[in-house]
Amino acid sequence: MSFNVFVDGQEGTTGLRIFEYLSARDDIWILRIDENRRKDADARRELIDASDVTFLCLPDSASRESVALSTQPRTCIIDASTAFRTDPNWAYGLPELGSRYREALRSKKRIAVPGCHASAFLLSVHPLLASGLVASDYPVSSYSITGYSGGGKKMIADYESGQLPQLASPRAYALALNHKHLPEMRFHAGLDHAPIFTPIVGDFYQGLAVTTYWHPRQFVRPAGIADVHACLSAHYASEHFVKVHPLGAAENLDNGFFDIQACNGTNRVDLFVFGDDERIVTIARLDNLGKGAAGAAVQCMNLHLGLDESFGLTV
Repeated sequence: MSFNVFVDGQEGTTGLRIFEYLSARDDIWILRIDENRRKDADARRELIDASDVTFLCLPDSASRESVALSTQPRTCIIDASTAFRTDPNWAYGLPELGSRYREALRSKKRIAVPGCHASAFLLSVHPLLASGLVASDYPVSSYSITGYSGGGKKMIADYESGQLPQLASPRAYALALNHKHLPEMRFHAGLDHAPIFTPIVGDFYQGLAVTTYWHPRQFVRPAGIADVHACLSAHYASEHFVKVHPLGAAENLDNGFFDIQACNGTNRVDLFVFGDDERIVTIARLDNLGKGAAGAAVQCMNLHLGLDESFGLTV
């Protein structure tokens, strides 16, 4: 069986990567829009309505416009913007959070792809709250280190020009503490308040790791590092794309250093727990262009179409 798929916004980083995934498959027929009609609402509506699945790789406002164009109830729209990630009428595209999320991806015709930072944050935080180990009012603090591909075409061009010496060192941003992923991070983690979150961009193309701090004395019940690791391991025991690495394994680090890019080219998420029974950090690592964007979108499509969710994706 083959499926008709339209990518609205194929020219961007995420759209191009989705197009690469789909082009390698023989069960997908890609619907293409004439270059001169990319902004023609009627032309876009025609392709959206003709598709089984439409991916939206657009800014928030443009995504809302594309959703409004759709008149065909059978078309599944998978949106990669931040526009609908906390909308209860939309499925949130992180099935590993639990059966409720996975079932919504199968049944709903509107799917919001998570943000890259949010995906890594939630995969390490959500199970601790869902298990009752951490209370919803816990003051969560995290930071993320990411490659520059997540910043879009201009940032990529700036880094690859080699003409801006300040880009050679890591750069923190969103220091007003209002990063656009915060609403989904709070909402889907089950937190009463948004976390303190600071992202950092580095001089490498792709790869992302979110580190979150935990103080066991603030847990709901007595627990230490082994309990945190056991909680994550139990939650993801049957998940194809999430690997919880052994506690204290030598291979978790490269001569004492953490490799942020080790998941690049895959749809895998690696989870780690470091520290001791007094101070703990969890780290979630993924490819910001894979599981953090295009790979997650394709995984959502697979689930919705009743296919193996790993089809066409690399672990």
